[in-house]
Amino acid sequence: MPRALLQGGTLPLILPPFRVQADLRRILQAALDAADAGVAVRRALAIRGHTLRASSYTYNLTHIRRVAVVGAGKAAVPMARAVAEILGARLDGGYVVAPERAGLSRVPGIEIAETGHPVPDGRSLRAARRVLQIASSMEPADLLIVLLSGGASSLLAFPDDGLTLADKQRTTRLLLRSGAAIEEVNAIRKHLSAIKGGRLAAATRAPVLTLILSDVQGDDLGAIGSGPTAPDRTTFHDAVQVVRRYGLWERLPARVRRHLAAGLAGRLQDTPKPRSGVFRRGRHVIVGNNRLAVEAAATAARRAGYALIVIEEFLAGEAADVGHWLGRLGRDLAGRPGLAGPLCVVAGGELTVTVRGAGLGGRAQEFVLAAALALEGSRGVWAAGIGTDGRDGPTDAAGAVADGTMVGRGRRLGLDAGASLMRNDSYRFFKKVGGHIVTGLTGTNVNDLYLLLIHPQKRKTK
Repeated sequence: MPRALLQGGTLPLILPPFRVQADLRRILQAALDAADAGVAVRRALAIRGHTLRASSYTYNLTHIRRVAVVGAGKAAVPMARAVAEILGARLDGGYVVAPERAGLSRVPGIEIAETGHPVPDGRSLRAARRVLQIASSMEPADLLIVLLSGGASSLLAFPDDGLTLADKQRTTRLLLRSGAAIEEVNAIRKHLSAIKGGRLAAATRAPVLTLILSDVQGDDLGAIGSGPTAPDRTTFHDAVQVVRRYGLWERLPARVRRHLAAGLAGRLQDTPKPRSGVFRRGRHVIVGNNRLAVEAAATAARRAGYALIVIEEFLAGEAADVGHWLGRLGRDLAGRPGLAGPLCVVAGGELTVTVRGAGLGGRAQEFVLAAALALEGSRGVWAAGIGTDGRDGPTDAAGAVADGTMVGRGRRLGLDAGASLMRNDSYRFFKKVGGHIVTGLTGTNVNDLYLLLIHPQKRKTK
């Protein structure tokens, strides 16, 4: 459960002060509790008599021969456990895939596998084949329940004809370092895959119920996990545009270039589109998203005595640019003479990092380092960013917190915060200076949470 993971994790002890640290822990814990994947599934799915209800959809279980579960994502295990508990003896088996080191535990009736993330590996290929095998074995009298959450794209990797796993690995690494938004990355993934972009739905004759913990802006069904059961509105033309927009065409593997070029020329069939008949049997239910986490964080902050500013817009763009902007906002708010009590600014979203250096970090840590530079010299302001999955980039930190003294503290230790930001080396900066937030893997993923905590400072009188 996220609660135990956060309580067992760490917040920096040298910063911020005890009151602010306790408030920050309480606010982050509330956000993670709201994003708990098992709780989210139980809110949406229930059995009453012989009726299975999924949000507004109902299924008469007396007319269903078999019920099987497949799925993938950072929240796959808690989602699967909740479904297994709800279905009980009505569950006829399943197979779900989680990231490596996700802390796997047994789920009755459902096999659990680990595969690579964020770059797919051989296990990802084997897992995708197994999921397709289960789906293709289902008949019209059966029900296939698909569980999707963030990370599913890499956990299930089945290269289309003529492509290899090495091609997909090379392409994925290039995309992850390019600064492309997740929707852009997934447009390419779908056009290199035999399972994404609605092709899982096309592989089965059974009705399909997809339960989704959303990690994309606007809960776009075609983008979450690269939409294996959803219609794909993107085309080969869109995929090629993304590649060229980020200057990647000549760096892609030759087979990938040939594949995309063949699709662009109409020699390959595109992914199933919204009018395709394969989706008439499908239903999708969003069980949780970033907005739930933001609202829970705001409620916790209000209960802790903070006035609130909730940024309604889903934050996107370069992490460094957004961090600088939010840091300046915190500095300006703290300087207002009319600020009578503590103030909390809450936002959610998913930022991007265009990797230009050889450093180590993640989007939440890069956001906070940029905010720290904007806050330098200010008093009474703390900026925090956290990935709700508990892993920010390829690091063991979920995120970081910083105040106006952070940059100076780094300077006294021989670290240049601006240079660290330019090298995309936020992790090593916070590792040495302090400020990391460590939760461990949380078993959920609803994007990121960004906070400003502002405490008015008493002005000295002469």
